[in-house]
Amino acid sequence: MSGTFNSTDEICRKAKEASRSLALFTADRKNRALLCAAEAIKEHTEDILKANEDDMVKAKASGMNKGLLDRLYLDKKRVMSMAEGILQVAELKDPVGEIIESFVRPNGLMISKKKVPMGVCGIIYEARPNVTADAFAICFKSGNACVLKGGSAAVNSNAAIASAIKEGLSKAEADPNSLGFIEDTDRESTVELMKKKEYIDVLIPRGSASLIETVVNNSVIPVIETGTGNCHIFVDSSADLDEAREIIVNAKTQRVGVCNACESLLIHRDIAEKAIPSIYKALSERGVEIFADKEALSICPDMSEAGPEDWGREYLDYKISLKIVSGIDEAIAHINKYSTGHSESIITENEENGERFLNEVDSACVYVNASTRFTDGGEFGFGAEIGISTQKLHARGPMGLKELTSYKYIIRGNGQIRP
Repeated sequence: MSGTFNSTDEICRKAKEASRSLALFTADRKNRALLCAAEAIKEHTEDILKANEDDMVKAKASGMNKGLLDRLYLDKKRVMSMAEGILQVAELKDPVGEIIESFVRPNGLMISKKKVPMGVCGIIYEARPNVTADAFAICFKSGNACVLKGGSAAVNSNAAIASAIKEGLSKAEADPNSLGFIEDTDRESTVELMKKKEYIDVLIPRGSASLIETVVNNSVIPVIETGTGNCHIFVDSSADLDEAREIIVNAKTQRVGVCNACESLLIHRDIAEKAIPSIYKALSERGVEIFADKEALSICPDMSEAGPEDWGREYLDYKISLKIVSGIDEAIAHINKYSTGHSESIITENEENGERFLNEVDSACVYVNASTRFTDGGEFGFGAEIGISTQKLHARGPMGLKELTSYKYIIRGNGQIRP
């Protein structure tokens, strides 16, 4: 960390200025800058790891849970993955300048709809250092400057990553202010950022439900809601139980502190007596505590009893809720009531039920016979993502380069006047 803070106003103002020139960069020029940023991260790996070690010591002392510690932790492999993520974004097709549609009016006016950058994207996030690199890369490639405000738990890691990226931008003769990083961790600086409508064009919160709610309720800048994931898996009566068990274990335990991890299980009553002991055994062997309804507890009493609050909870931990349902109607109704609109999956061999689930569950990503962990920009082929949008305006699901562009109309005439 630098030890001195630029004001939030100055950081935002400089990012706005940088966005003017960045919007005019060719794809090749943006790609060269991204390559330099990735190389700078690699060169500063030891500095980033040392900063992360300081953050980890403080996080453990504060009692941070295992899931969140995993999100905060960096090793050499994860730092290399951050750099590789930037390189992958550089290889993606640049959406800026793409003509979405063109048409000619009866009066001869030629009208085209053209993709353009949004301008400046503000991102407020919690203890995930990789977001610093991912957010920068995807904003930069789509022609946007960004202002990043990370949480206090990862402040040293984030500052080291941002410093390396800025160095890379300078080497590429790109304005380092294209990445504005707010080191100040006071709540006041977050509140101030949410008021900088004159500089920030869109604000994207990534983190807990409380963070997202705070931003939505207090920002005067347009907000894209992302991330909160009370993701469900429904095991239908026709499910292949071996397949179901493997999918559930992957969705819950591959990484527990991420928004696309499964947090809620629904089991069809007809197969509950056979399915629940097998699922319980597989999850408990991996340290997962299951909070179940009373009917499920009568089948497997070693589970914990669920309370009403468990059905809507995003645990981000080695915990999961489990409820027995009478069939697909109850499953869909339960999901649509308690879901955060992120990702849901049905495990079934019944094609009709699979199609009903896809059509009737109101979430950004809906699966048949697959893990919810695939809700990810990289897994969808978009490259690094800015987040998973759980709202319906402008963007929904994994937000890649295209979702960080707007458009404008280009009109060419030859002297037309309106009668």
